[in-house]
Amino acid sequence: MGNMDGKTVEELSSTECHQWYKKFMTECPSGQLTLYEFKQFFGLKNLSPAANKYVEQMFETFDFNKDGYIDFMEYVAALSLVLKGKVDQKLRWYFKLYDVDGNGCIDRGELLNIFKAIRAINRCNETMSAEEFTNMVFDKIDINGDGELSLEEFMEGVQKDEMLLDILTRSLDLTHIVRLIQNDGKNPHEQEQEAEAA
Repeated sequence: MGNMDGKTVEELSSTECHQWYKKFMTECPSGQLTLYEFKQFFGLKNLSPAANKYVEQMFETFDFNKDGYIDFMEYVAALSLVLKGKVDQKLRWYFKLYDVDGNGCIDRGELLNIFKAIRAINRCNETMSAEEFTNMVFDKIDINGDGELSLEEFMEGVQKDEMLLDILTRSLDLTHIVRLIQNDGKNPHEQEQEAEAA
């Protein structure tokens, strides 16, 4: 449950763990985060259907024991994986996130939909469109040309291509979420306004 690919709570600083726990228990006193609370927790409102589907998929990949809730250990494991995990750990998680139907392969439609949703949530400033990115991924790493990426093709292909790895890493950068946690749910601009008012 609280251990994902060898990533443990001990690897986090006590300050980080305390901040994460404080935020988690403030937002979720029951200790179990539902999908609705998950969206509230990260300030995800008025999502498009595609972005909403992505958030649901992300919730499911973080719910390691598949009980319909994210408890604190799952929350810490998920955040530490995304923020501190090794490249191969992150790529396995990305693959699981992209494989919406859970069939062990990613097709163009899955990758395109998830990538569009990620961009809507993270407000990326990429010059390449989601369609161009999807085509580039498949052109570069779909070795057997079957229109699907297996875990092996995905892992090997992305690790061999610095540009793909960089774009994937940037698109799934969740540091803005960590800043919210560290700032008690306020973005830095809100904190500046409060400081000026005081």
